[in-house]
Amino acid sequence: MSPVLPNPPASAPVDAIAHWLRYPSVALAGLPPEAILWSETLPGGAHWSWRLRRGTALRFVALDAGVNASVVLYAAHHPLERYNMPDSLKAQHTAHYTRGHVLMSDMGRALASVTQDSLGWHDPLGALLDTPRMEARYGAHRFEQARNGMDRSGKDGLLIEIGKHGLSRRDLIAPVNLFSKVSVDAEGRFHFARGHSQVGDFVELRCDMDLILAVSTAPHPLDPAEAYAPGKVGVVAWRSGPAAADDVCRTFRPENARAHHNTDQFYL
Repeated sequence: MSPVLPNPPASAPVDAIAHWLRYPSVALAGLPPEAILWSETLPGGAHWSWRLRRGTALRFVALDAGVNASVVLYAAHHPLERYNMPDSLKAQHTAHYTRGHVLMSDMGRALASVTQDSLGWHDPLGALLDTPRMEARYGAHRFEQARNGMDRSGKDGLLIEIGKHGLSRRDLIAPVNLFSKVSVDAEGRFHFARGHSQVGDFVELRCDMDLILAVSTAPHPLDPAEAYAPGKVGVVAWRSGPAAADDVCRTFRPENARAHHNTDQFYL
């Protein structure tokens, strides 16, 4: 594991960004300093959430090998509108996400788009690690016993985060597991690809609507690792603006164009 990288202070979120200097070509490449809004380092097993405006982009960067970042998305104006995994996959004829794909809501709108990606495969099918499965695999590590280093499952982490926005257990949806690859064989069995992501791999999501976005960096539920040791993920947010008429995600498929059109109409 690489050493802990400190977050920049709130008083200088752009200028004091020294924790990215190990991977400047990936973390900040092509981003004008004046457009950067904030950055975070999420330790393995951590969870966080943000309310994000339309036209904000997030670059997720693997700061360790084999990381996982489980992401859920809700429309900020009315969280009953949320990411719909079946509709998104069916409309785009895919079982994984990469550049050009759109994360669609159950109202047929584009919530977010994958605008850049170094991996080519992010898992929408593998769901979340829950506490019983985590403890059965890794053992129970309580807060006091682990000296504030309690292990937390992806499910519990995301329930905590969406609860901050007035949502509950019934609102927890299937996540997108960034940096993880799960393939399905002819018999319908899931296969987890170990070592799929390496240090410096990245994926970018652009918010096409005002969003509530929550993320957990707990392990993928199908990860066969014998010890609970999830890696760190860096996040940089910047103002990218909404999708242009020739945007790669808008033009990727006719269904994507319709989803973006529906979102554009909402913001007229």
